[in-house]
Amino acid sequence: MSTTVGILYPGYSAEDDYPRAEALLGDGSRLPLVHTEMREDAHRVDALLDIGGDDVLATGAAQVAAQAGPLDSIVWACTSGSFVFGWDGAAAQVAALQEVAGVPASSTSFAFVDACRRLGITRVAVGATYPDDVAERFVEFLGKAGITVLSLSARGIITAAEVGTLPGDLVLDLAAAADHADAQAVLLPDTALHTVDLLDRLDARVGKPVLTANQVSIWQGLRLAGSSRARTGLGTLFAAD
Repeated sequence: MSTTVGILYPGYSAEDDYPRAEALLGDGSRLPLVHTEMREDAHRVDALLDIGGDDVLATGAAQVAAQAGPLDSIVWACTSGSFVFGWDGAAAQVAALQEVAGVPASSTSFAFVDACRRLGITRVAVGATYPDDVAERFVEFLGKAGITVLSLSARGIITAAEVGTLPGDLVLDLAAAADHADAQAVLLPDTALHTVDLLDRLDARVGKPVLTANQVSIWQGLRLAGSSRARTGLGTLFAAD
């Protein structure tokens, strides 16, 4: 039986990572995606609180179910639009989404936490595309889960659309530059960043697991749907299952 993970994705930037991942999974798993409303494309706290509102996600959940049929799980594939609410607010966001969707739900922020726990990772380096104030909120979110950020690189890019244009070589450089010698993994927390075609190359370039936003979102959705197993071509995280 194939697994169907509904993906709620804000705006337009790296949504093509999901059909690419679907092809790499190669087992009939489906990742139907709907674009949720983004009234303003900005890595700014007020704009991020708006795109992650319960009404926006409820509308998206109804749309993806209508498009794809019954879902096995659903994921709010936005890191900044979840961690910006803080730990308790992000948990309430997921609970509200799960209630309206009627299936297990999560967000990219919690997917990063669960992926780190799966790999036994407690010390990380973060390569963020966001401005400093937004990136610091991700550090705080990870800290609530007992994950220590040893170094933070914040690139200060304002829009998701711009992040989506970054070429693969620059993404590889971003991960390498963000690394810290004592970090067990490097985290790239932006679903606007194209990474699915680079996952094995990222791990090889840095010499340790590199966890990316779209990667952990897909992994979390499959895990919640009961379809967690080892897969190749999608980085250390998928190989470990």
